Amino acid sequence: MGAGVQADVRGNKYSRIIVAGGNVTDKDPLPVTEIPDRELEVVREAWVPVASDGGTAVDAFSLLASDGPALAVIAGPVGLGKRTAGIRALWEVSQAEPTEDGAGLVLAEIQPDWDTPKTPDTSLLPNEPGTGYLLDVAAEIRSWERPSTVATALVKRAERLREVGSYLVVIADEHGWPEEESPTLATPVVRAKSGPSPHHVAIAHLERVHHKPERLTWLNTSASTTGTGMVGKAANLLHKETSTPADAARLATLLAQADNSPQGLDNAIAAFRQWRKLIVDLFEETKDRPADRALLISALFLSGDKAVSIEHAAQRLLGKEPEADVEVILRGPDLTARLAAVHAKVTERHATLDHRPGYAQAVLNHLWHQRPDIHTHLLKWLDDVTAPGEPGATRLAAISNLLVELAIAENDIKVIEKIRTWITNGNTSDEHLQLIARVFAKAAEADGLGPKVRARLLSWAQDDEESVAKVIALVCQGNFADRFPRQALVRLRHILDRAEPDAAVHRAEEALRTLAADPRHLLRAWGMVIKWATEHGHLAGHRAFLSLLNPQHDPYVLQVLLDSAEQDPEVKQDLLRGWRAALADSRVADQCRDLMIAWAYALADGLVPHELTIDILRQVVAEHLYDSPVSAFIFGEAGVSYDEPVIALRKELQVPIRPQASTVPQPWGP
Repeated sequence: MGAGVQADVRGNKYSRIIVAGGNVTDKDPLPVTEIPDRELEVVREAWVPVASDGGTAVDAFSLLASDGPALAVIAGPVGLGKRTAGIRALWEVSQAEPTEDGAGLVLAEIQPDWDTPKTPDTSLLPNEPGTGYLLDVAAEIRSWERPSTVATALVKRAERLREVGSYLVVIADEHGWPEEESPTLATPVVRAKSGPSPHHVAIAHLERVHHKPERLTWLNTSASTTGTGMVGKAANLLHKETSTPADAARLATLLAQADNSPQGLDNAIAAFRQWRKLIVDLFEETKDRPADRALLISALFLSGDKAVSIEHAAQRLLGKEPEADVEVILRGPDLTARLAAVHAKVTERHATLDHRPGYAQAVLNHLWHQRPDIHTHLLKWLDDVTAPGEPGATRLAAISNLLVELAIAENDIKVIEKIRTWITNGNTSDEHLQLIARVFAKAAEADGLGPKVRARLLSWAQDDEESVAKVIALVCQGNFADRFPRQALVRLRHILDRAEPDAAVHRAEEALRTLAADPRHLLRAWGMVIKWATEHGHLAGHRAFLSLLNPQHDPYVLQVLLDSAEQDPEVKQDLLRGWRAALADSRVADQCRDLMIAWAYALADGLVPHELTIDILRQVVAEHLYDSPVSAFIFGEAGVSYDEPVIALRKELQVPIRPQASTVPQPWGP
């Protein structure tokens, strides 16, 4: 399975279309993703230098273009545009030094998917020719146990990158890179001491990224004749000393999305300020009206639903039954007026907050911060309204996004830990656990908060509570596994090591199969699983080995491994070693039996190479003929019978077949 050589066999039940030309024993590098076009557009079209000499990006480019290691380490505090400067430096190298075929460099970001983030294995860094790599370790570098060792290895790696025409930019925090250890480590460092003008960034983005030059007057930095700041009303939102390039880019986006009118400008300004004044005023106005506050909370989570559903959900938040007194029902303002009072918009009996970008999130952030006693009640209420058939059931993605953005905005792991307590509140429904898994997965990918969340996921994967382990398995079945496959595998190993094969173990097996069924991750998954099974003897390894090789759900992984075994004897030996290790563990005897039955059906359906599969099974049977479960498979068990595929396999293995004591349905049919 070499680079760029991939095929997908899923859905091809009766034919073998196998990944060829590679070796599943190769060491797999860290995953990479191409730099998004939107970021490349910024550095191409809307680049704003720090100073007249170009600043950080120019210094980084000079290092990359020199004769030394193809490395630039951009170090400095948060909020100075280090990432964008790094991409700009790589882009400039691409323009100045095209590859042999005349094309520019491929610009890609390395995902820091280390097995153990505290001791990064730099040998896993990719080294494809003609590539400009970005590696952002700013959020994790302070946790490295031996920073000088890792930094030295990165320098050496960059020396080899130079030989293949590739480059590396590392983004570090202010103090993590150990440049004081040696001149070798100090040489590639570029210190980001200041960022570009936020006003210039906002203007460049509005004009050249969003193509709204007619709105540049909103950012006019000329002094107002009234002495009240700048002419451009939005320009007053940015401050040279405190505003970051990200702030400026966000303001430009809001201005581009707003209506081209005075009211549109006011809404964009309020959204940029995260509606702080509006929310503070609203909470002050409703301090004696908890029902209206509950209506606001209900609307922010159920935005877009029917107004009456939002009202009913608000009553449940207050713990109240529907009003039965007609006199009370007829008293007070109409529901539409109450919703309007909390700044919801009602159209055709549906209420929404979407007309105010960021308003719902800002309300939640304010509520979480100012009313900490409501956390537990709020999470319990969310369980109620997101249950099947309830109004929130169709809004799980939006609700999880609100919770994730809350955690990121607070940049506090305590928010995630609070949500962790939500797992064990007694609700074990899939909807409940899936919602929490979505929150954890997205938070684990966040730039600042991500490393802390990933560390918690590792700890929680080892939790005795079944529902907690199940949530982590769900996390490892989605985008998190795609971006951090190694870390997902490590967490799955801990879950697969649970003493009993409970629901968490079954979810982990499913997550493992899903990850391995992706051609990009199969090599990595197989390498780790066979090591767990044969070198360490983990129960997790035996379960993982047997799960991966079971074609009942999808024959893809088994087909690729057997195809590789035909080309490489080492892969065949790994398969045999895995079988031996699993058969020696009585805790997975039933899984071993089920796998032999599954292989019998795969042979009957022509899904696997006949001679090789029989050869592997013959060796397994010869070594374990009188051990359970091989003896049960070969000689049969009282009260159990199998149909033709199993009987045919027994004949192939040239072992006498005992008559069955009785006939009952086989455990796995064709």
